[in-house]
Parts: sequence; C-alpha cells; structure tokens
Amino acid sequence: MKSRSDPSPRSRKGDAGNAEPRRQTANFSRLLKVEDVPETGIEVSLRADEAECAAIARSDGLVAVAKLEADLDVTRQAGMRFNVSGVLRAQVVQTCVVSLDPFETKIRADIDVDFASAVEAAKLSGVVGTEIDAGDGWADSFGVKRDPPDPIIDGRIDLGALVEEFLVLSLDPYPRKPGASFDETGFSNNPLEKVSPFAVLKKLKEGS
Repeated sequence: MKSRSDPSPRSRKGDAGNAEPRRQTANFSRLLKVEDVPETGIEVSLRADEAECAAIARSDGLVAVAKLEADLDVTRQAGMRFNVSGVLRAQVVQTCVVSLDPFETKIRADIDVDFASAVEAAKLSGVVGTEIDAGDGWADSFGVKRDPPDPIIDGRIDLGALVEEFLVLSLDPYPRKPGASFDETGFSNNPLEKVSPFAVLKKLKEGS
C-alpha cells in the first residue's frame, strides 16, 4: 500500500488571489455555527460515512474512498475571525496511470485555514501576491504570508467540505502503483524524449 503525506498546509489560492471554487453541494458536509464556538475554541472530529465516501469517489475520479476522517481545532481570533487547523487521514483506491490497476493509498494532510465575514474575506483576497506584514493580521509569527481568509457563509463554516477539499488537493494527479514502471523511450522515436502519463494511457488503451 502506498502512503502519501503532506506535512505542510496547502495554499488553495490562484494567481489572482481567489480561492478555488468549491462545489455548491458538498459530498461531505459538516456545518458549524461560528456562534457556537466558545472563546476557548472547540475540537471537532469528523468521519465520512459509507455513502459520503462513495459520493466523494465518484466526483473526484477515485475507484473508492475506504476512509476519510479528520481531527480539527476551531479557534476564535480577533473580531469575527476564526481558524480551522488539524489533520485529515484518508485511505483511497486510485487507478495506476501505468498499469491501470487499482491500488490503495494512505493520505495524511495538514489543514490550516482562516475564516472571516464575507465582506472582510473579499476585501483581503485582493492582497494575495503582495507583501503582508504582521500588522495586517495575515502573517504568522515569523512574518510568513498566509492565504487570506475564506468567507463565513450564513454564519457557518462547512468543515466537511473543507476536509474534502484538502483531500482532493493531496491526491497525486498521476498515481502510480508501487513497483509499476514503463520504458519512457518505448513510445517515441526520440530516445531522449520523455512521455507524459496521458501518452502512456493512450498507448495502453490502443493495445487493449
């Protein structure tokens, strides 16, 4: 079984500073009312059920999702700002781009996302790509830039949708089963030319 670990939080912002669009209907939804978060914060453990795992697999191009769970800490910050941090763990079945065989992969990824009101989030999204100092509130204690906050919608944060998003970000776009290999020069007249996984798949399909 292949393991994939992403020890550092992933940035989900594009060059223009906008977050990648989320699905309007999440396959894995766990809504948290921000008014229910105490001043000391709250710990939340999530686990996708069988139906949710099947829906995630269908929409995200996976053979199966055997497990998806996360342990999160939701903390209050200055004003009506919140931070969601924690770890997701998943076990998925992907299709090898070389052999086309299904194989299991274990995934572990860190989550660290700020949330703010929709108005404030929209205002701060314009500063991505520019220098942000600690006085702006969106740099860590070492002065490292952070992504601007995601918007709080209708007073709620969808923790499940956030976990699913980070799962998708952690997937290998060209999954390869351990031990699977191909002759990169076998598909081209140029022995120095490497072939993309898409070209390999095309050749495999033509030969089937």
